[in-house]
Amino acid sequence: MVLPPPASTRLLTIVAQVDHGKTTLADSLVESNGIISERLAGSIRYLDSLEEEQKRGITMRCSAIGLRHRYCANPKADAQNVVVHLIDSPGHVDFSAEVTTSLLACDGALLVVDAVEGMCARTHNILREAYAAQLVPVLLINKVDRLCTDLGFGCNEAYMRLRELIESVNAASAAMIRSARALGDDDDDDTQGNEIKKDKADKEEEEEGLWNFEPAKGNVVFCSALHGWGFTVPSLARSLFRSKTVPIKPPVLRQYLFDDVKYRHKDGKVIKWKREQSGADEENMIMFSEFGLRPLWDAYEGVSTAVACVDVASGRDAKIKADTPGMDTLLAAMQIGSTASAVANNGSDDLHCNPQTVEEMQRIIRRTGANSTEAVLRAMLRRYRPLSDAVLDAACEHCPDPSVASSSIRTRALAVDDFPSGSSGSNGSEAFVEETAPDDLHRIQEAVRRCDTSPDAPTVAHVCKFVVTDRASVTDSGLPSPQGENGKPLSMIMGLTRVLSGTLRSENVEYFCFGPKHTPGVKIAQKKLRLYLLMGSSFVKVEQIPAGHICAVYDLEDLQLKTITLCDSAHGMPIRGFHHGLKPLVKVNVEPISASDTAALEKGLVKLALADASVEVTATSKGERLLSCLGEIHLEQSIHDLETTYCGKEIKLRVSEPIVDFGECTAWFDNETSADFEQFFDDKSPPLRQITIPPYCYEEGIGHAHRGRCRALLSGRPAAISLRVVPLTSVVYKSLKAGTVVGDSEDICALGKVLQCSQVDDADGILREILASSCTLDNNGNAMIEASGIRNGTYIKTVFTENGEVYVPPSSTTDNLSTQQNGGSNNEEPTEEGVDIAVGRNVYDDLRSIIRAGGLAGDGAEVPAKGKSEESPAATIWPDEMRGSVAAGFHLAMRSGPFCEEPVRGVLVVVEGIEIATTSSPPYKGLKPVGGGIVVAALRSGIRCALLSRPARLVEGHLRLTLHSSFTGLGPLHAVLSRRRGKVLTDDMVEGTDLIRVTANLPQAESFHLAPELLKESSGNVTAPELVFSHWEVLEEDPFWIPTSLEEREDFGEILMSGDSSTGIKNNALKYIRAVRDRKGLLVDSKKIVVAAEKQRTLARKK
Repeated sequence: MVLPPPASTRLLTIVAQVDHGKTTLADSLVESNGIISERLAGSIRYLDSLEEEQKRGITMRCSAIGLRHRYCANPKADAQNVVVHLIDSPGHVDFSAEVTTSLLACDGALLVVDAVEGMCARTHNILREAYAAQLVPVLLINKVDRLCTDLGFGCNEAYMRLRELIESVNAASAAMIRSARALGDDDDDDTQGNEIKKDKADKEEEEEGLWNFEPAKGNVVFCSALHGWGFTVPSLARSLFRSKTVPIKPPVLRQYLFDDVKYRHKDGKVIKWKREQSGADEENMIMFSEFGLRPLWDAYEGVSTAVACVDVASGRDAKIKADTPGMDTLLAAMQIGSTASAVANNGSDDLHCNPQTVEEMQRIIRRTGANSTEAVLRAMLRRYRPLSDAVLDAACEHCPDPSVASSSIRTRALAVDDFPSGSSGSNGSEAFVEETAPDDLHRIQEAVRRCDTSPDAPTVAHVCKFVVTDRASVTDSGLPSPQGENGKPLSMIMGLTRVLSGTLRSENVEYFCFGPKHTPGVKIAQKKLRLYLLMGSSFVKVEQIPAGHICAVYDLEDLQLKTITLCDSAHGMPIRGFHHGLKPLVKVNVEPISASDTAALEKGLVKLALADASVEVTATSKGERLLSCLGEIHLEQSIHDLETTYCGKEIKLRVSEPIVDFGECTAWFDNETSADFEQFFDDKSPPLRQITIPPYCYEEGIGHAHRGRCRALLSGRPAAISLRVVPLTSVVYKSLKAGTVVGDSEDICALGKVLQCSQVDDADGILREILASSCTLDNNGNAMIEASGIRNGTYIKTVFTENGEVYVPPSSTTDNLSTQQNGGSNNEEPTEEGVDIAVGRNVYDDLRSIIRAGGLAGDGAEVPAKGKSEESPAATIWPDEMRGSVAAGFHLAMRSGPFCEEPVRGVLVVVEGIEIATTSSPPYKGLKPVGGGIVVAALRSGIRCALLSRPARLVEGHLRLTLHSSFTGLGPLHAVLSRRRGKVLTDDMVEGTDLIRVTANLPQAESFHLAPELLKESSGNVTAPELVFSHWEVLEEDPFWIPTSLEEREDFGEILMSGDSSTGIKNNALKYIRAVRDRKGLLVDSKKIVVAAEKQRTLARKK
């Protein structure tokens, strides 16, 4: 098989919102090549080859196919053969990673939009992804027939609706481009010359032109994929001029056809159309309405009349014929503005021509077997205005061929990475490469940029994703038998590959395989490949594939890389590409029912993670195998594939309930933001309830924590770190990250007052003071700072002792009560042989008094540089041995909180003071180690205890929900969302319909099994919701609150049992904490607790 050069090739992908008609459109394009019959097109869903896809009626995996098309760029020139590689991508948000793959592999995007539903949330996301991938779009407005059949619009009303839809798409594109440039997607260097700036401005203008949809340009197709018709304004203009319906040359006529003008037949002039002009719609018709829509409207009306006449006729076997009343209206309409390339002549084969007579129409009906409304409409309208010709002509005209795309349009997405800086020419560098490597890499980059197909060009190909197929679908005699040992078809993993330069050859050449994170100097795997052409669900073996084409490659499975760049040179680098940016929303634990299938499951999980880029597989230390997917449908499909395909045999799996990720946080005390710093420091309020109940009271060091403060003792007591934990809002965190005030400054001022900053009312001054306090940030909204006194030494104290231990005061009330119950003294009270209590206590009290008076500002005298001083030894030990470990302890503590071992979010840790024990005589060194893991463990324990002593809060993920509902479904929809703690954000009417587009926020923990409940409660009046991650939000419920006053007991009830840790009320936060602790095997407060093991006495919840 000889494939054409890149100039005669197009790489296209179909993208759209789910149910907007992508696969039906693909059927029409496939049928134009004779691969499927006309009768099945639109209903067979040829590219949906999976059983689950056919069952659910949605696309789940990308499918590719090669098509041939005769394209004539100039009416006076001969048509040329063009090979179109078409990829049909899913529309459901659960399979958005498949869309990202198809966008990377192709140069043009067929953006399908429903004429009734218009721009949906998913459409906006796809638009942004296509722009990020630097594709050239063509807009297909599908289901135009619904404006007539479902909504009953007149031609002028339909034109206004279509114009508004195009304007909305253009507005979204313009806003997207402006936003991307404002965020710095396009580099801007003030030092550039005027010519460079001018070239950049020209490129930006050209880019805006590519993303501006104008019917007169021909990058907008009006179509009905179900009935197989479609047209563009230029093709309609050529047809009207060719048939002498409108004697205006096509270049001029195309400018008029989609404008507010009308054609005056008596003198052949084009005049301005006025909405308020008197006269019926038939008499005051816009040109597009008259010549573009009215023939179609008449065709639908004629077939409806014919169907009505047939229904009235006696007998069920009555069929529509060409002479049935109403069909004459259809025939007359088909003579106006036909875009078919040929018309039927008497005696000719008229199957592919527009009929001119009743006899020709009857022959078409008889030979196609059209006997229903849909079949007759499709049989006639696909000949009147062929959809495949309109779509493929528009794509060939506006979408670039691979050589143009790689050289001038997709220069960023298809570029080969450079070597990392400092990686060439030096044996001492971390990533050593040969001296000739930069020249070879430059040659490779230039070949990719030009899509070079010459014999001596370096071969480069990019494997975008992997797909799984069965051996029976592969035409290759060199592979093993299609049947496995157990009689089940063998599964194969193929790589969807785009050849970027050179010629990719089968079996004869070993290619270097570069992973997405390849580092020069690392050993590169080499593989021989088998190449296949993609034909939907079939794979046909070929010997070679030139640049500019898409193929499938086999024998890369064992590399365990989700994307691979192939090159025949060892000096290559991977393709830059881009990331889809979505995170998995559903996580479950999977395990085989039969233990003998464990090895098969592990192999299957590896294959699944390889074939699906959005799947994450994690093995935990407890032996769990966690499978993370983008949504419930994605999870169900992944589990089905595991059980039937990837494991090599059919196995049964046990799947846990969905695992929800939470965060742990804290809230302000009632008087923390209102009281001054010293007043809150001296507050002697009783400890919070969680400190007094198991299992939280068992936390090590909890006796030294009070109201958000804790004194963390290092193992062996060589030092103590005094710290405080307070809430950190997202506004403050973003301001710390940006280095300037972002958003409202009220939160910053409140934090400044709590920390007793020197400038309480100046947000900028507070922010500068916090940033100067050795600020450490993580990625979960947490930060750690040091008080100013630690930097200048005021808050660093030395304890001169004989045994190297700091002073330990008596524990809190909780530990004292525990000591009394155990009948002994407090084990943490120092003995006489321990630390010098008097000296240690003086240092301890002195540090507390300084912290109480200074706060974060920490005004105090500087530490003397030389000479004996109580501060000098500790001030030296702290930065040299402890400070680095404190940062590690902070990050470790933020990984798992004390309530349910979930990550901590939105917390600020303030290191307020340091005490270090040293010898009382020179050289003033500690007798015990104070660095490394000892500091990390102590700080982690101290932060956990400080969090336990503050009001507890959970942070839960929220999802953004979008769906369409009728007026009837609004009531049940709001009821379901209310039960699940959802909040409706917008509910806007879709103009021209009775549908309402609803956007809402929903907690992730309440999002499971939402679609079945909505469909059941609304009786099908609500569409299936689409869920994507939105943000993290604090759940404002105290999980440990119980009713205490008489009014609270009347409102919420009594606790269930005296001494029990249950609240006795519906508390979502407590429910989630218990569920997470139970799943992780941690002690749960509601379980039976052994009080006296020797008596086997238990306390149980009474139900």
